[in-house]
Amino acid sequence: MIIQIVILAMIAAFLGMRLYSVLGRRAEHEEESIPTRFDDQLAPPTTPQAAQAAMPRPRELIGVLPAVEQGVREIAAADRRFDITAFLEGAKAAYGMVLEAFWNGDKASLRELCDDDVYASFEAAIDAREKAGETLDNRLIRIEDTVIHSAELDGRTARVAVRFVADIAAVTRDKDGTMIAGSLDDAIETCDIWTFRRDVTSSAPDWILDETDEG
Repeated sequence: MIIQIVILAMIAAFLGMRLYSVLGRRAEHEEESIPTRFDDQLAPPTTPQAAQAAMPRPRELIGVLPAVEQGVREIAAADRRFDITAFLEGAKAAYGMVLEAFWNGDKASLRELCDDDVYASFEAAIDAREKAGETLDNRLIRIEDTVIHSAELDGRTARVAVRFVADIAAVTRDKDGTMIAGSLDDAIETCDIWTFRRDVTSSAPDWILDETDEG
């Protein structure tokens, strides 16, 4: 009798292990999505608008107007290399470089960074300053905020306007080096909106300063 009970227990244990093994494998397979040949027929067609909506939303776009976000996504769809985070970092660097070049009267650097109209404005201001014998001793203390103000794709030309909020210490000196305006101790908060443009079909990654305005 005891031997029969032991045998039955062993058989029950073996069947239990087999059942667990089968259910375990089935559960694992059920957790996976198994495609069928009908999936493509049932899935709705993907449109460019749907593809853009499915793109992840960078934190830099949180809080911006829907039209601005739409413009950014259109640029990203036309230029797969476009990355909003990298663009803003590059815009901050360009902001500092252009200001330094203007303050120092470095026309060659401005020529590389700006389009014709913006360069002409900077050049005229530099020439007037030099004619008056004045120099600038300005310093960019910090850039407090950098946000996308507007974005659009016009044909193959992308334009992105960035609003910069920065603290700048501004000093003007005469031909003898005497301070005639400003102070290096008191930084002034400035708000500028600069528009950068780029041909999205170009192999060159550079953006050009297309317009400057006060924010």
